[in-house]
Amino acid sequence: MSNIGLVYSQTSPDKLIDSLNLTEGREERIALSLEIASRIMHTDWDRTIWYLDLAEKEARKTPDEELNLAKVYMGAAKIYHSKDALDIALDYYLKAYEIYNSHDKVLEVAKIENNLAIIYAQGNNPENSLQFFEHVYQNQVNNKDTINQVKVLNNMGTLYLKENVDSSLYYFGKALDILQYIKRKDLDIYVYTNFGRAYGLKGDSTMATMYFQKASSLLDEELDTSLKTFVFQSLAEYHLGNDNLEAAIANGLKGIGLIKEDLYNFTGQRFSQILYHAYLGQEDYPLAARYFQLYDGIRDSLNVEEKAVNLERLRLEQDYKSREKIEELSEDKRKSQLYVVGLLLVIGILILTILLIRYRNSSIKNQLEREILNRKQEDLKQSLDAKNKMLVGKAMTEIHRADIINGISDDLKELKLNSGKRETQEAIDYIQRRLQKNENTQIWKEFEISFEQVHQSFYENLNKQHPNLSPKDRRLCALLSLDLSTKEISQITGQSFKSVENARTRLRKKLEITHERLNISTYLNTFSADSPIE
Repeated sequence: MSNIGLVYSQTSPDKLIDSLNLTEGREERIALSLEIASRIMHTDWDRTIWYLDLAEKEARKTPDEELNLAKVYMGAAKIYHSKDALDIALDYYLKAYEIYNSHDKVLEVAKIENNLAIIYAQGNNPENSLQFFEHVYQNQVNNKDTINQVKVLNNMGTLYLKENVDSSLYYFGKALDILQYIKRKDLDIYVYTNFGRAYGLKGDSTMATMYFQKASSLLDEELDTSLKTFVFQSLAEYHLGNDNLEAAIANGLKGIGLIKEDLYNFTGQRFSQILYHAYLGQEDYPLAARYFQLYDGIRDSLNVEEKAVNLERLRLEQDYKSREKIEELSEDKRKSQLYVVGLLLVIGILILTILLIRYRNSSIKNQLEREILNRKQEDLKQSLDAKNKMLVGKAMTEIHRADIINGISDDLKELKLNSGKRETQEAIDYIQRRLQKNENTQIWKEFEISFEQVHQSFYENLNKQHPNLSPKDRRLCALLSLDLSTKEISQITGQSFKSVENARTRLRKKLEITHERLNISTYLNTFSADSPIE
């Protein structure tokens, strides 16, 4: 299957699908289905699940069913692992692991053990992670695979870095012993850098500096960017922790320069945070403010992405549970069919059995359809609730941020009055201008744009029915449609509780809601005619 994957690695998904439709060999159909699933998993999750199911069905029809199923489980595990659904990926890896163990497939077992070790490490389960890493390491020792021995020892040392520095140094030392006999500059850099980090945590600055210098001396233009950023980040964190601000800034700037095209990730967030603290320690307030803004922007972006990932993870878990239930129903159906074949010898019993099976299948189908419908409705409701919470959270965050900026500006004015140095006053003026320039004066305009993206045609339908509403009325309508209480609206808008109550009363008159029992939020929800965006 790996050879087929190499052959199709440069082929577009559409051409792979065409090849799948023309292919009759089951093993090749399995390989193509897994390849297609891995290529479209970030763009079309429903079709990804479909091709995984197709690969499993084809595997069950092959003479070598168990081994082909193990291949499918491996492919599925890699896909779920890339989606951070660690529990589902772990379940698939363990299924494949059991099959390969029973067939004495040593090479495949070693690969899965390495993946299991990584998943357990990501899931904060160091005991299981270390157990599998030791199995992998022993297998590599037996096969004299020195390069992978170094990688595993480095991973094992990193696993202990925060809990037991001496254990980390032991594993890094074993890796360094092997590196004396092989030439791999990238592995030398990783191990030297990790030695520097370990001795830094241990408080031995002499040893830490020596190993960091060794790692830095090996850096060149041809090395992978991720390796260089790892070194610069480790150096910047070490120097910042030792109050060597100039060195922290120098390495932080080198690292952030390498990833300037893709700053909005956890590495970019960490570099901007290091530079913010370093410049703040030097009392260079303009640059400290600049990198704080960058750090804050990246953090906000990652929070939004994290929420989206959490929602996607919930969907993945629900899809997985649904597939398990459908498989159970399919298995029951197969057993029923075998039972019917046994009853063919008795004509009277055959007729009765057929009637029972038809009735049962009809009940199962109706039940399944009801469950699927209920699940889809619940998913849509959860999706809409999550997006509404994000809208409210964004509005409150922007208002709170504006308040913080205003408070900082007032503090800077007072500081300027008490400062006698002209240079300090000019620096304060510069920071005030930056704060005023970046102050968001269009909070509600951005809120309405975001609201319209979630609740399509709300304002259009509202304007058709009530064209004389003011912008403030439209804003209040949007907040009320989210089922927010008067107290919550007061907190978001900064108005008093009484002012919001009066505004609601005036709005009811403008909307001509004369019936006292009719809830205004229920009425406004009728203008969200379109379904929420998925």
